[in-house]
Amino acid sequence: MSSPDPYPSPDTTQPDAPQGQPVDPQVAAAWVQRMQSQQSFPGALIGGILGAVGGAAAWAAITIATKFQIGFMAIGVGILVGLLVRKMGRGMAPVYGIIGAVFALLGCVAGNLLTSCWFIAENNHEAFTSVLASLTPDIITGILSATFDGMDLLFYGIAVYEGYKLSFRQFTQEDLAGMQ
Repeated sequence: MSSPDPYPSPDTTQPDAPQGQPVDPQVAAAWVQRMQSQQSFPGALIGGILGAVGGAAAWAAITIATKFQIGFMAIGVGILVGLLVRKMGRGMAPVYGIIGAVFALLGCVAGNLLTSCWFIAENNHEAFTSVLASLTPDIITGILSATFDGMDLLFYGIAVYEGYKLSFRQFTQEDLAGMQ
């Protein structure tokens, strides 16, 4: 027996009636249209960027402090990105989940890259900023390839899933009551 999904994707075609009361289809359509009008694509992008940057910075800081890469940091990045995309984008359409998934992945990659650059700087007695300034696409690819582990794929996948799943607007009882 499986438990219900705590973050179901919204079904905008058949909104649930609060407390089992029948809903007039015209009222339901107007409610869905109102909810869709509140979506913000730019807000979702800003939320994704903030979540990816904040998650990558936290990932790097924790990994540098502990000198140990914790795979669960990727999941944290995915959750942070998804929640910020949902909060700022208020989205119901699949594109909001895609925004969350993409920025979750970017945040994970950035977290690994920042951590690697820190340790490269430390090992070579260079300034962290000079290592960052010397990055080129080829160097980034080389660093990520050299530090990639099979478990990264698992945790990145979970992060992408969480970023997608959590990016959709969650409806409150107040929202549903407004349908009446």
